[in-house]
Amino acid sequence: MSHLYEKTASDLAGLLRSGKVSSVEITESVLSRIESLEPAVHSYVNVYPDLAVSMAKKADEDIRRGTAKALTGIPIAIKDNMCLEGRKTTCGSHILANFRPPFDSSVVKLIKDERMVILGSANMDEFAMGSSTETSCWGTTHNPWDIERTPGGSSGGSAAAVACGQAIVSLGSDTGGSIRLPASFCGVTGMKPTYGAVSRFGLVAYASSLDQIGPFARDIRDMSLLLNLIYKHDSLDSTSVEIGHSDFTSFLDNSVSGMTLGLPTEFFGKLTNEDVEKNLSEARRIFEKQGVNFVELSLPSLDYGIAAYYIIAPCEASSNLARYDGVKYGHRAEKFDNMIDMYCRTRAEGFGQEAKRRIMLGTYALSSGYYDAYYLKAAKIRTLITQDFKKAFESCDAILSPVAPAPAFKIGEKIDDPIQMYLTDVFTIPVNMAGLPGISCPAGFSRDGLPIGMQLISSHFQESKLVQLVSAFQRETDHHLKRPAI
Repeated sequence: MSHLYEKTASDLAGLLRSGKVSSVEITESVLSRIESLEPAVHSYVNVYPDLAVSMAKKADEDIRRGTAKALTGIPIAIKDNMCLEGRKTTCGSHILANFRPPFDSSVVKLIKDERMVILGSANMDEFAMGSSTETSCWGTTHNPWDIERTPGGSSGGSAAAVACGQAIVSLGSDTGGSIRLPASFCGVTGMKPTYGAVSRFGLVAYASSLDQIGPFARDIRDMSLLLNLIYKHDSLDSTSVEIGHSDFTSFLDNSVSGMTLGLPTEFFGKLTNEDVEKNLSEARRIFEKQGVNFVELSLPSLDYGIAAYYIIAPCEASSNLARYDGVKYGHRAEKFDNMIDMYCRTRAEGFGQEAKRRIMLGTYALSSGYYDAYYLKAAKIRTLITQDFKKAFESCDAILSPVAPAPAFKIGEKIDDPIQMYLTDVFTIPVNMAGLPGISCPAGFSRDGLPIGMQLISSHFQESKLVQLVSAFQRETDHHLKRPAI
């Protein structure tokens, strides 16, 4: 038998139900993997062996009683911006270094009710602001396929953990590509659901109109199981949409013959990397072989997506991060002369460079005399992007595109060049601007052996189409089965 940490959640669930393994055995296998790889990969901010084993024992009791659910006993990593009662939730920032929430986020509550096993909090860019997991105050996460390269961001820890067996599945959050980019760079499957489909209650806010929690897994079946669990209305989240859904696993075996995929000229016209082009061309050939039709389409407003995003997101960050003032909770400067000095010193000490940059950008754009020139104009662009997508979906079931302009880049390569870092998200940002669901699925490898993902985008609350398409693709390919040799 292969190591338990190498298996998928659906395989492990079968073994648990048959009594061939226990949740404690699975959990100890994953914890051992974490212990051996953490010095090299650094997927986690905090690991909780005591909590994990305790939860695994309770899961085994449920299995013995016959009350187990679909994911009972499966170990999961939680991104470090989702509140976990009594345990540190730091958002990768010094300003929340010792913050212990007095409550669970809604997704964590669902995980506990399912009797899943929480391994710990996964590393992330500070306040989810980044595309490489280099801005975390706890240090950089490394890509398991090449530890000199970034795993993507901001959910780099969540993706890296799943890629190298430090978690069976995980949760991340996606504000401008923070699930899909790490999924692509680390060779796993990751989805950003429709805005409002998954509760954000207890998710520490970066940009409230863009943030969305979503799953990471090794294949589409595992991802569908986790999506089933978290895709629920929540009265505690005012933006949560009351919409039912079918069991996403029921779409896994459906044929895709007759479906149509759109190819946006604005995306493919920007592609310059031969490896990405080659793998996307091969993906298209595989879909065509399965009876999928293709149509070229135009989304003209996408050219303004990055510019509009980097007005809207920093404006919301400026507002959301104003609460970290050293008064109610979080870091407080030890030496100060008066109240204003305390605010200034606290924020100067607590926030990292990228967080400060985005706060200042947002504060400037919202300031008197500039609101109409920047924020209002960006909001109008956002409406145009949404309308472009709506029109596109009149002629196709989903849109195929790259996830990133190139495979994973080296650590340190872009961290001092914010513009180049921001352009990494050129293909993912428009999906958040329009509130659409998007998925990254392993589509091949570069000449250097680095994973390359493809992105599929569907209309609002049509995640089932993405599941159907990715499942069909994974039936014909083995990219998702390959593991890093770390």
